[in-house]
Amino acid sequence: MWNKPHLLNALADLLVLVAAAALLAAAAVWLVRVPALPIKQVVFAEPLPHTRRGEVEQVLPAALKGNFFSLNLDAVRASLQTLPWVRKVDVRRIWPAKLEISIEEHKPVARWGEGRSELVNSYGEVFAAQLPDEESVGLPLLFGPNGTAQEVLTHYGNFVEAFKTVGETPLQVTLSPRLAWQVKLQNGMLVDIGREQTKAPVGVRLQRFIEIYPETVAKRAVRPAVVDLRYPNGFAMRVAGEGKGK
Repeated sequence: MWNKPHLLNALADLLVLVAAAALLAAAAVWLVRVPALPIKQVVFAEPLPHTRRGEVEQVLPAALKGNFFSLNLDAVRASLQTLPWVRKVDVRRIWPAKLEISIEEHKPVARWGEGRSELVNSYGEVFAAQLPDEESVGLPLLFGPNGTAQEVLTHYGNFVEAFKTVGETPLQVTLSPRLAWQVKLQNGMLVDIGREQTKAPVGVRLQRFIEIYPETVAKRAVRPAVVDLRYPNGFAMRVAGEGKGK
């Protein structure tokens, strides 16, 4: 072997690589364990309209363990996502001692249920949070079985567009456990649309009502309290205190 220079050179190169790898490993261990390089500043990338500083201070410090390199970013994200208004969290290190946190808050577009402090965000997701009274004004109220919030929100949007053509605004949309639809308008009228039907889908029945609404409903001296659209070829109206009439 000693008379084979090429083997000696290869061995020397291998030893250099092993030594370099060991040095890098030692340096990595030192960087993780060394008490230096602490996180000195935590900044939030954007203002948080609903998440309060006190809430952040309650959950974040426990997750800020380790130094710049050893800090567990997943733990930081998980701690912040326990807060009621937080939907999504992104965290990144900025050399040499800064942590930047970007939070996407829920954007409430409707109230969900009754008396449970639940809201629906723009993605159709239900979340529990307290909304200030001044912000809840004008938000529609949606009801539905568990797991149907996105569907109810989509139908609410469709109902808004349909009634806009006759100058009315839905304030409440309900999907019953039997999957029947009801809409309460700003004028107090309850529109009972019912379930999907093969021969007369919800959209068809509603559009038929919208087309005759100006002449049949809007011009009445007394608006009906309830309109029943569950009939395949017509509808019924009921004025408060009266029986049904087709």
